[in-house]
Amino acid sequence: MSTLFYRYLHTISSPPSKSSIITYLTESLGFPKSRAVLFVNRFSSTETNPQSVIHYLKSHGFKNTDIQKWVTESPQILFSDVEKTLKSRIQFFSRFRSRWFRFGNENLIRTLSRCNWVDIKQPATRVYANIKYLEQCGIVGAQLATVIARQPRLLIMGESELKDLVSKVLDMGFTIDSRMLVHALYTVSCLSDQTFKRKSELFQSYGFTKVEFLCMFRKAPGLLRVSESKLKSGIDFFLNTVKLEKQVLLRRPTCLMLSLDERVIPRYKVLNILMSKKVLKKMPRFLSVMWLPEDEFLVKSI
Repeated sequence: MSTLFYRYLHTISSPPSKSSIITYLTESLGFPKSRAVLFVNRFSSTETNPQSVIHYLKSHGFKNTDIQKWVTESPQILFSDVEKTLKSRIQFFSRFRSRWFRFGNENLIRTLSRCNWVDIKQPATRVYANIKYLEQCGIVGAQLATVIARQPRLLIMGESELKDLVSKVLDMGFTIDSRMLVHALYTVSCLSDQTFKRKSELFQSYGFTKVEFLCMFRKAPGLLRVSESKLKSGIDFFLNTVKLEKQVLLRRPTCLMLSLDERVIPRYKVLNILMSKKVLKKMPRFLSVMWLPEDEFLVKSI
């Protein structure tokens, strides 16, 4: 064989250069060059080949958008060993998915892309230990499947970290037998301590005590997944425009999770128009109107 042929074989079998990896990430996955350079300088080695990783992921149903999101959150995945690391992890989570939760490939992709599990040496041991602990907390069946689909990071947390998270939620007044516990875990796991504190202070700025704030959180754990700007706008609108008593929001904190622009404000305006035209004899209970299905609200407003 010619020297040129041997040179060709060496070229296609040897790991790509850093510059070629950067070009590949920018042209194939659409990453800005600055980010591609950051990934390569931080995680690549002389034996890594992101092309083989991406090819393997695509062969298992991952789309470019899935891979881009995954790499953004866990860039080291690009530089993992397909045979030693990636293959075994995806096979494990595929078996885990079909055995425990039977959710589709799309949810598997989302779960994997949101789990920084590449560096975990024994994922099966960690995952099953955490599931056992969550079940001991009363989170079983559909609730367990839901929280893992929403926050798969719970699967790979260290034992002490997961126990600290549960303890933090229990200290807020939730109980093991409460169906709200799983929703509280999800919410608290999504928030930093600083964010939780800022939202508590936001409610206190409108006259709610810390005890009342936690009471509202226990009634509606999803409340604190609402952005601070939306919470501020909602509290301000209900208290200062609608003139609701603070106790009303304390009893029905879920109203702060409704869309102001799409539901609350339009319906408030409709009711005021109907009152001004004396179509209504008296203003109905506003919060009751807020929870009517759209078609029922339209029928009652005509």
